[in-house]
Amino acid sequence: MSEENTQPQAPETQPEAQAAAPEQAQEQQQQPQQGQRRGGGGGRGDGRGQRRGPRPERRNEEDEGGVKSSTVGVFRSAKVVKGGKNFAFEALVAAGDGQGNIGLGYGKAKEVPAAVEKATKDARRRMVKVSLSGGTIPHEVMGQFGASSIRLVPARPGTGIKAGRHVRPVLELVGLRDVLTKAYGSTNKKNLCKAAIKALASLRTKEEVASQRGVQL
Repeated sequence: MSEENTQPQAPETQPEAQAAAPEQAQEQQQQPQQGQRRGGGGGRGDGRGQRRGPRPERRNEEDEGGVKSSTVGVFRSAKVVKGGKNFAFEALVAAGDGQGNIGLGYGKAKEVPAAVEKATKDARRRMVKVSLSGGTIPHEVMGQFGASSIRLVPARPGTGIKAGRHVRPVLELVGLRDVLTKAYGSTNKKNLCKAAIKALASLRTKEEVASQRGVQL
């Protein structure tokens, strides 16, 4: 009796196992698809929790009367008052004509465009004359402002401007094409730009030095 009861049960379980096998395979295929939908690209959750990089500095160039201007940096300041905080924006702008005239201006306002406009006007008022030798400088020079120092070295044609992103606009607007630079001390962008302006203003050509000394070359 035991053998008769066990033999007919085997064929009944085999169809059930065969029917359950395709269902399990379909579930396994659906699980990775659901995981891809949740973690895949294109969803709203992309980028959440990730740290954003620094905002690029705003740089704009305007051409008015042959003088171009470039925004070196925009800074934000806050004043704590009884009702909260009052924010203001400060802009640092370099202006030059590419013919040896360069100026650095600073402006502050409650809006960025107004601060840039003030800084541009200030840079045009503070323009100084720089002695150049073709597309480079006549001699090596060192400039210092505060805790920042910068060294400018003449370079051969085709070298290009080897400078940081804060000092490069100043050198480009003055009309230089080939120059080497090296910064020392603090990397504050305001001080570096002012040190570069002081270094450029102290340049002298051989003819200028000879005329000042009253000698002939």
